[in-house]
Amino acid sequence: MPRSLLLIGGARSGKSRTGQSVAESIGGPVTMLVTAEAFDDEMTDRIDRHRADRPDSWTTVEAPLDLAAGVAGVSDEETLLLDCLTLWISNRVLQASPAASIEAEAVAVGAYLAARAGRSIVISNEVGHGIVPGDPLTRAFRDVHGRVNQIIASHVEATYLVVAGRLIPTLDPTQVLR
Repeated sequence: MPRSLLLIGGARSGKSRTGQSVAESIGGPVTMLVTAEAFDDEMTDRIDRHRADRPDSWTTVEAPLDLAAGVAGVSDEETLLLDCLTLWISNRVLQASPAASIEAEAVAVGAYLAARAGRSIVISNEVGHGIVPGDPLTRAFRDVHGRVNQIIASHVEATYLVVAGRLIPTLDPTQVLR
């Protein structure tokens, strides 16, 4: 099993459940780094359901804005489960953070992930499969999200597309014709 991986897929594709299953299968202590904020009742309910689904023994760290500090604070003796990049990016975009700042922090997060001796599992949505968004803010979000996913994918050992709860491995394009 790779030491670090990115699970990426559409909304409700089973990414979080798959990430949790992988973390449970590793055994040992797990730190769940969460990025969601409860801005409304529906999101509060969603967060509560996710919280109820994870083992009580896991440590939960909230990092809605400062993701690099959250990742850096997880011990190498623990499996890191980061759920999810999409909400972190959304939080930063809504705070009017420049794309360059978000991408720079993603590079720092990627460097921490690559340097960790412990296992790391990162969850993110694939938001670029739909139509071109009709407004500038949504297009900016989609664009920075795609770049952040590429940054993180370049720092982890494996990336899997999650479709209907199933893992589909991706290939490094430099390895395809070897």
